[in-house]
Amino acid sequence: MLSTPIIPPSTFHTKTLLARTPINADTIRFISQEQKDAVADLIKDLTVGSKSLSQIKDHFVGEMKKGLSKDGETLAMVPTYVMGRLDGSETGTYLTLDLGGTFLRVVFVELLGQGKFNARQKKYRVDEGLKVGEATVLFDFAAASVVSFLDENGIKVTQGSELELGFTFSYPVLQTSINSGTLITWTKGFQAGGLVKNDPAAFLQNAFTARGVPIRVAALINDTVGTLLAHAYQHPDTYIGLGFGTGTNGAYLEQIDRITKWDGDRQGRKEMIINMEFGAFDNERTILPFTKYDTILDNMSLNPGEQLFEKMIAGMYLGEVARSILLDLKECKFLFQLDPSWALDTMWSFDTAHMSVIEADNTLDLGNTEHVLATIAQVAESTLVDRQIVKVVVQLVGKRAARLSSMALAGILDHLGLSSAGATKQIAIGVDGSLYQFYPDFERDIMDGLCDVLGPQVCSQVSLDPSLDGSSVGAALAAALAKSK
Repeated sequence: MLSTPIIPPSTFHTKTLLARTPINADTIRFISQEQKDAVADLIKDLTVGSKSLSQIKDHFVGEMKKGLSKDGETLAMVPTYVMGRLDGSETGTYLTLDLGGTFLRVVFVELLGQGKFNARQKKYRVDEGLKVGEATVLFDFAAASVVSFLDENGIKVTQGSELELGFTFSYPVLQTSINSGTLITWTKGFQAGGLVKNDPAAFLQNAFTARGVPIRVAALINDTVGTLLAHAYQHPDTYIGLGFGTGTNGAYLEQIDRITKWDGDRQGRKEMIINMEFGAFDNERTILPFTKYDTILDNMSLNPGEQLFEKMIAGMYLGEVARSILLDLKECKFLFQLDPSWALDTMWSFDTAHMSVIEADNTLDLGNTEHVLATIAQVAESTLVDRQIVKVVVQLVGKRAARLSSMALAGILDHLGLSSAGATKQIAIGVDGSLYQFYPDFERDIMDGLCDVLGPQVCSQVSLDPSLDGSSVGAALAAALAKSK
């Protein structure tokens, strides 16, 4: 028996309803025509209109088809080997490990059937040194964390048996089986040496073996694949899983006949989940509305020229795009003339969480925005016009991210034949990630963009739903599907 309390499903994911308090630039009393023109240029550059969204969506659909037919395309469209559908009756006990960012998370999941589960979990902080050191050291830390979790919870493995583990590894992987693959590239600030073009599941399995731990890595999945599976556990008609958080990605159920580059064993199945890895969309810079600020961020990032779409819409990067714009306005003397002090010259010093505060600021004098500027940017004195311009910039960056995200969803629906105005079927989509959960009006902006591209009738049939925790429950379900083969 386990000693820690059970975590009910409701505590794994709750949608926090934060609303944007919008600002109209036309209401700002600019101090000069030059300042007004600078803001007008930003509005023009960062606003993605309906026509532009539709054109980008069409290009996205074309890239999906290319990725399904050939390896090495910009949209990787990775076959996951996760085949068949869930019906909510799946049961069993599984260990899951989620390596996806600041924390490594170990979870013991009991699938109870009827879409229900119990879980126990613990997070372990991944130090910056582990992110950029050797991969063997990173995975030894992961194995040690699992061993610590088992000991703390009194979980014993019967002699001669082993625990099955679902491994959520939220980085671009070319899958070679349901529990193996090769890392294409690191993202989200990780650069651990020796893993690119190698198998993360094998590294983890070797770390368990070296410690004599009877655990078998039964499934290797991306967190967005897990989001789809976890949502399908309760809603078996789910076709799509989306992740809008530190990074971004999508997964969906594809007809195997359409995955022409794949000639593996179908095991009598007709459908397979595709891990799109759509953060790399338009790395060629063909169609997306890049600005000079996007180029600055990309050039200064750990992976220049890669994941360009992700850098426009993911939570890791939005604060940095906004910071770069604000810095430019300040250097052009369009901001903060009363107090030239500034503490945001360093990359990553302005976070997307600060944007959320500013977006939601509904005070008449934008006092919450003033507090962010004083505490984060060290601007002791700002004018109302300063704060209004900051709010406009943040709103532009946040809304652009959501509208471009809507384009990806529209592209998937189009590809699946679910974008017809004559269709009547309700479309359930599981969504996870901190942007979706916490950023003001992010979901509403996605739905507005979707309506612009596909029309209100199709939009009314789409339901974006908070998924059960995909990186744990979804990984356990992937392990269950692997076991059922």
